[in-house]
Amino acid sequence: MAASMGPRGRKVRVLATLGPASDTPEMIEALFRAGADAFRINMSHGDQSAKAKLVEAIRALEKKFSRPTTILFDLQGPKLRVGRFADGSVMLEPGQRFCFDTSAEPGNEQRVQLPHPELFAAVHEGDRLLIDDGKIRLRVATAEPDYIETIVEVGGQVSNSKGVNVPDVLVPIPALTEKDRSDLQFALEQGADWIALSFVQRPEDVAEARELIGDKAGLMAKIEKPAALDRLDEILELTDAVMVARGDLGVELPPEGVPPQQNRIIGSARRLGKPVVVATQMLESMISSPTPTRAEVSDVANAIYDGADAIMLSAESAAGSFPLQSVEMMDRIARSVEQDPIYKGRIHFTETPAEATAADALSDSAARIVDTIKIAAMACFTSSGSTARRMARERATVPLLVMTASMKVARRLGLLWGSHAVHTRDVASFEEMVAKAKRMALRHKLAGASERILITAGVPFGRSGSTNVLHIVRLTGEELDDYQN
Repeated sequence: MAASMGPRGRKVRVLATLGPASDTPEMIEALFRAGADAFRINMSHGDQSAKAKLVEAIRALEKKFSRPTTILFDLQGPKLRVGRFADGSVMLEPGQRFCFDTSAEPGNEQRVQLPHPELFAAVHEGDRLLIDDGKIRLRVATAEPDYIETIVEVGGQVSNSKGVNVPDVLVPIPALTEKDRSDLQFALEQGADWIALSFVQRPEDVAEARELIGDKAGLMAKIEKPAALDRLDEILELTDAVMVARGDLGVELPPEGVPPQQNRIIGSARRLGKPVVVATQMLESMISSPTPTRAEVSDVANAIYDGADAIMLSAESAAGSFPLQSVEMMDRIARSVEQDPIYKGRIHFTETPAEATAADALSDSAARIVDTIKIAAMACFTSSGSTARRMARERATVPLLVMTASMKVARRLGLLWGSHAVHTRDVASFEEMVAKAKRMALRHKLAGASERILITAGVPFGRSGSTNVLHIVRLTGEELDDYQN
């Protein structure tokens, strides 16, 4: 018989990236046990056959622990890179002139290929070019159809294929490269729960990906370009979730500009009831150290206080020396923050006013009820996940038991704040709904005998987006006798 894994005991989700340090079934299971609620597969590294093995190992956990698993495939996106140098690298000095051109000839101290022809028409005098995550900064002096002459402002060593950022320009390239399209098709064939779209600049990028994905997976827009911030509300309307990707965002924005934008993105996503992930360099020092810095702990804590749905580990769990300890640390920080008496007030700094719909009104009422009378847990039935998202948006003080007949929906809810998803047969009547909610709350240890739970659902059953019932019921020990789904 499969071992059932109960609720985590915290509401924020932990998303762990898999890589060379965590690509075995044994380590994936260890990370899952330690607190990883979802796994990120980064398509920027490795081949598809290796990724298929990761999917197999993650899905095996479902059978072993009777719990839906959540997989996010992160597409590489159109990363801009310099060409190659005759000697592998060059040293650029402040004040010198350096050219980018279209020639495939190996570069030297005066020039190198920039294999992105669309950039030559897009940049203008005065625009910045940043190389190697912003370590090297150049300013455009002249831009012609086949070359860009720059002046080095901050020098350093540039080696083959280093990344280039152009923060002052809306780069006229599609968000999906040919590699991304191949990886996307592969991810959907593998049953991906979420697709993360990198380097989103405009709503059209999201619309293009949505057309290819349909409803086969959730779509997450990564906000890492200043251009995306200019049209954030439009992008959020089209996506299912959003990631604050602070790596490239922190390269293209001044460092002091990232925290306000992070808060803005979280707040905007919260108001729309769309999951928001905070990512990149959260416990960066744990790549090589078994303990994080106090500043990193505070950074993670602040994202939780702000009400993020999920916090993400990147290289810490993918390539670091302490992947298990990194997940355990994320788990401990989250538990500590959520036990803080001021946490409840902090997560409601962002106002989430209900829309003029029955579903929003009921979700808002449910959150108020659990603060008024003693309720152990909330429960909802959902066919699409929309009821669960509405209820999670309110950031209620009690756990949310989500029951759905769709395994696809149950898996996708692994990134939703406060939710404990259960895949179960659908119900056909109000009485069956109440009985099942009571059994599941007891079985999953979200409530005990004599405690009350609050149930929301849509009647008639099986029709998406029709939440119109709110019911409070007290549990008895009798429900423990029935373990049928």
